[in-house]
Amino acid sequence: MNSRSSGIMWRQLFLRGADSGLSLQGQIRQMMVSLVLDGQLPEDLPIPSSRDMAAILGVARNTVVIAYQNLVDEGYLVSRERRGYFVNPMMLSGHVPVPLPPAAAPQGLAPDWERRFRFAPARQRNIRKRANWRSYPYPFIYGQFDADLFPISAWRDCCLRTLSALEVGEWAQDMILRDDDSLIKQLRSRVLPRRGVWAGEDEVVITVGAQHALYLIADLLLGPDTPVGIEDPGYPDARNIFASRSNKLVLLPVDEDGLIPGEALRGCDYVYVTPSYQCPTTVSMSLERRRQLLQMADEFDFVIIEDDYESEYRLDGEPLPSLKSMDTSGRVIYIGSFSKQLAPGVRLGYVVGCSALIEQLRAVRRLNIRHPTAYLQRVFALFMSLGHLDALLRRRAGVQQERAVILMSALDRYLPGLRYTPIRGGASCWVEGPAWLDAAALAARAEELGVLIELGEVFFADDQANKRFFRLGFASIPMSHIEPGIARLAQALRDIAPMADRPASRPVLLDQ
Repeated sequence: MNSRSSGIMWRQLFLRGADSGLSLQGQIRQMMVSLVLDGQLPEDLPIPSSRDMAAILGVARNTVVIAYQNLVDEGYLVSRERRGYFVNPMMLSGHVPVPLPPAAAPQGLAPDWERRFRFAPARQRNIRKRANWRSYPYPFIYGQFDADLFPISAWRDCCLRTLSALEVGEWAQDMILRDDDSLIKQLRSRVLPRRGVWAGEDEVVITVGAQHALYLIADLLLGPDTPVGIEDPGYPDARNIFASRSNKLVLLPVDEDGLIPGEALRGCDYVYVTPSYQCPTTVSMSLERRRQLLQMADEFDFVIIEDDYESEYRLDGEPLPSLKSMDTSGRVIYIGSFSKQLAPGVRLGYVVGCSALIEQLRAVRRLNIRHPTAYLQRVFALFMSLGHLDALLRRRAGVQQERAVILMSALDRYLPGLRYTPIRGGASCWVEGPAWLDAAALAARAEELGVLIELGEVFFADDQANKRFFRLGFASIPMSHIEPGIARLAQALRDIAPMADRPASRPVLLDQ
């Protein structure tokens, strides 16, 4: 192969494997590592010199020199005096060659996987979100976050500090059943007391988010015949997790004061509730209802699983006490999440309960994932100890309040015929349309206009009877896009409405 052809080949290899998120050194290293480990470079021929490679790729020679030296230091390349750089054959020793795809051959009898599945989680009804939601101008999507509010510099600083030689010795070890001591300390002293919850070191376990907490609890406590009370409408992931373990889900109605305590609770062993901001209606369980629920837990001998998500985002009035803070009998299992506080991709949550329960949950977690990444636990503990989390929550709460006011004002202006739950906290708005509305049709038309909404039917056990509901998340949409987004949603509603039910026309600026 002549030098011109060789140069074209190397440029193509570089561009094909380049990760724009890496530095040029990183991109060169990534290309070379891939070529070496895939066995695409002959061991007896030198790779281009640093001078030649720099000219081929159009980068500074020093960039290539540093990349090559790093590859030599880690054993991917060897430098041979006056001959250049070669693939280190020792790096490939013990590697099984990647075989070529086999030619057509008689196929054996494949397993009947459908028969083998204990249940079919992929077919459960659940919240669906577009992976490319950021590409839409008006994404009213819940559970995401505003990247402009993320404290990048503070988070990066904590990550780098946790990579120091002293810190690595703490988090790189196998924790087995343990969690990072510094995170448990911050949780017990800074987070839980805000909700009136006091816990010993042996009464807290860290999880990979609130969903993981629910899964561990279900794995430990539920059997096929365990009656579990859940809110209806309620959190689909909780419903699906409990349904994967128990055949006896008890649907509990919700009104403007939260879960309605009634006779249905008498037959429950466990009752799952979201009292701070009920999922999905966002109503807060009244203080009187909280007292009633705790009294009935004692009377009917059931355990309450309290998911206290988004309790830190109250937009008016004083926060109501958590059920756990009012519990005098040890009947409340308390679940919280750092993911909603910082970013959903962080995936850190926790469970608070009696020491006997936590001991067993730790053992289940060991069988499940061993433990959440200790590095991330330690980073987050440092982030909290330096006050970054409190500062972020204060800043985000102010922005959330502004967005909530703009959203409600826009709904009043453009969609006066729809009912919504006044936003008093959290990061979403629950909307009920007229009886004729099919929210799926509305969502499809709205998407054509650049607006994303979430269907409400998935939150109900009976999805067919509740197609008129939908949810609007507002934590990740730019503030300036809220009103024009609702204007377009109003246009979508008019477009799908039966002629006799079409709302009065209002000005909609589709070019905003």
